[in-house]
Amino acid sequence: MQNTRVLLSRTQLLGHFAVLFSVLVWATTYISTKKLLVGFSPMQILLVRTGLGLLVLYAFSAKKMEYKQPGDRLLMVAAGLCGTFLYYYLENTALTYTSSSNVGVIVAVAPFFIFMAAHLFLHEDKLRTQYFLGFILAFIGIFLMSYSGKTELHLNPLGDFLAVVGIAVWAVYTVLFRIIVKKGYSTILATRTMFFYGFLGMLVLEFISPNKWVVSQLFDARYLVHFLFLGVLASAICFLTWNYGLKVIGPVVSSFYLYLSPVITIIFSVIFLSEVITPLAAVGVVLTLGGLLVSEYKNKKE
Repeated sequence: MQNTRVLLSRTQLLGHFAVLFSVLVWATTYISTKKLLVGFSPMQILLVRTGLGLLVLYAFSAKKMEYKQPGDRLLMVAAGLCGTFLYYYLENTALTYTSSSNVGVIVAVAPFFIFMAAHLFLHEDKLRTQYFLGFILAFIGIFLMSYSGKTELHLNPLGDFLAVVGIAVWAVYTVLFRIIVKKGYSTILATRTMFFYGFLGMLVLEFISPNKWVVSQLFDARYLVHFLFLGVLASAICFLTWNYGLKVIGPVVSSFYLYLSPVITIIFSVIFLSEVITPLAAVGVVLTLGGLLVSEYKNKKE
C-alpha cells in the first residue's frame, strides 16, 4: 500500500511538472510568433507549426488509431478542431483587433471557464470558496501586470469577444480530451489524431481563403529556427506534456498553472528584452502567485 502511494505521488508530481513545462514554453512563444509575423500571415504560421508538430508526433508513434466506439472519432475531431485549430485561430485574429494586454487579461479567465465546464460535464470538482478566492486574486494580479504604467483601458468589442470565445473553445477542448483519456486512449495517439484533424481544418480554411506563399522563406534561417521551436517544442512536445498533465492531475488543477503565463512573460521580457518591471506589475506577480497557491491549497486539502 505504501509503495502504491509513493508511486501515485511521483506520478502526480510528474503531472504537475508536465503542465508547468507546457505553460513555461507557451508563455515564451510570443517572441517567435512576432518574428515570424514579419514574413508570414497568422494562418501560415499556424499551418506550418501544426504540420511540423504532426510530423514529430508521427515519428513518436505511427501506430494506427483504433477507435473503441463509433462516436469516439467525433470526439477526436471536435477536440482537434477546438484545441489545435480554432483556439489559436481565434486568439491570433483577436490580436489583430485588440491589444495583447486585453488578451492577456482575458486569458486569465481560462481557468474559470475550464472549471465550470469540468463541473458541468465531468462532475469531478465541486464549487468551493477557495477556488473563487484564488481566481479573484490571480485575475486582479494579471490585470495589474497587463495595465501597469498605462492610464487608460481601451476596450475593443470584436477583438475582446473573439478572445473570450477562444478561451471558451479551449475549455471545451480540455473537457473533450479528459473524456478521451478516460476511455483509455494513449496520450500520444490521441494527441497525434487531434493534430491531424486540426490540421485538416486549417487546410480547408486556407483553401477557402488562400494566402500567398513564398516557399523559399520557409527555409530562411531567420524564420526556420522559430518554426522549429513552435512546431516541435511548443506544439508537439508541449501538447503531449499538457495532455499528460490533464490525464494525471485533471483539467481544473492543470488550468491553475495558466495563471503563471503572464508572470513568465514578464520575467522573460526583463531578462531578454531588458524591459523594466513596474511596482504595479510586481504587485500583480505576487497576487497572481498567491491566487495560484490558494487554488492549489484547495485541491490538496481535499
